[in-house]
Amino acid sequence: MRAERGLGWLSIVRLGLAQTALGAIVVLMTSTINRVMVVELALPAVVPGLLVASHYAVQIFRPAWGYGSDVGGRRTPWIVGGMATLAIGAIGAAVGTALAANSLPLGLSVAAVAFLLVGIGAGAAGTSVLALLASRVAPGRRAAAASVVWMMMILGFAVSAPLAGHFLDPFSNARLIEVTSTVAAVAFVMSALAVWGVEDKAEATNAAQGAAHRASSSFAGALAEVWREPAARRFTTFIFVSMLAYGAQELLIEPFAGLVFGMTPGSTTKLAGLQHSGVLAGMIGVAIAATAIGGRILGSLRLWTMAGCAASAASLAGIAAIGLFALGPDAFRAGVFALGLSNGVYAVAAIGSMMGLAGAGTASREGTRMGLWGAAQAIAYGTGGVAATVLVDLGRGLGATPLLAYALVFGLEAALFLVATALARSSAPRPVYEGSTAPVRPALSAQS
Repeated sequence: MRAERGLGWLSIVRLGLAQTALGAIVVLMTSTINRVMVVELALPAVVPGLLVASHYAVQIFRPAWGYGSDVGGRRTPWIVGGMATLAIGAIGAAVGTALAANSLPLGLSVAAVAFLLVGIGAGAAGTSVLALLASRVAPGRRAAAASVVWMMMILGFAVSAPLAGHFLDPFSNARLIEVTSTVAAVAFVMSALAVWGVEDKAEATNAAQGAAHRASSSFAGALAEVWREPAARRFTTFIFVSMLAYGAQELLIEPFAGLVFGMTPGSTTKLAGLQHSGVLAGMIGVAIAATAIGGRILGSLRLWTMAGCAASAASLAGIAAIGLFALGPDAFRAGVFALGLSNGVYAVAAIGSMMGLAGAGTASREGTRMGLWGAAQAIAYGTGGVAATVLVDLGRGLGATPLLAYALVFGLEAALFLVATALARSSAPRPVYEGSTAPVRPALSAQS
């Protein structure tokens, strides 16, 4: 077989390691720090909800960062710089959380700045990794490459959370800072080494293309140019609604486990690892099914997207039922794994779509296009997280027990995922699998 031009699989895996490092840091922000604030510091759930939302809100600038890497022609500086900013922000978030135990205003002020740095770093690095894939990977392997890289990010979640949970017990604020700092430092070094020289080894972007970037319209013009593409607009809408549902669940699982099932910080951090292991399993399962069987049914992007959203809705309803019927921690862990599995199916379909569409439309706008979708994802994710925590606090303020308050919000999230299921029918793109008789590559060929 003739080798495809562009980044080879070794370089793709190296980019995946950068995503692994990114995921290893971010999971501590959305799981461990969140849980410590709600349970150990007894703060309202909306406090970490707003902090996490701020780290997503700042990512509204993702299109600008993507456009900047388009114009510069090199993504590596954005990846390394973003990871450095992310690592510093993560350490600051742990320090702020520890300080909040003695001085709430000081601690939350430090945490607020730190979470903004986390958002800037994750947005700049993540957008540039995906833009590099979209611009430097041969069309025939773009979706597969995207899936590999995304699964490696989930691997970062799955590995970091349980390891951090192991070293966090017995819990102390000093231990929280030590564990977070260690994870952040290791992740930064790993990501810098992983991406070093990848672009140099890839076939260089045509010099004329770089000149065209610089001579083309301004950022506002480039963004308007992308927004005029019908496929980009439809996909942005689907990403927003589905990620609103996805983000709403993220900040509730660990506090729910601590308040309803009495799990320790170490146990709930490991729970995050279990959930992300399910996500990884869902992604791999879709890849194997589409590769081994394929066809118009199992190879259909729409089918997997709709199935993932519908299964996520069922899993959230199941988690609420497990709490309401007091089925115990083991049943709860099974429900969390099922939720992760469902989320993985949804995510793998979304990533393939994103990569397939990023290289389509107006040429040389991969970064801007990825930034647009990244911004939609971030805004929806942050909004979902804040809305979920506000609703929980509101329910408890009106007299509902923690169990009932969380269960009601899980039910609302399930309904939102059902809306996303309906939207997926019309917004998920057709390419690669559907209507094709060509062999199907790892379900990655049409992912999100």
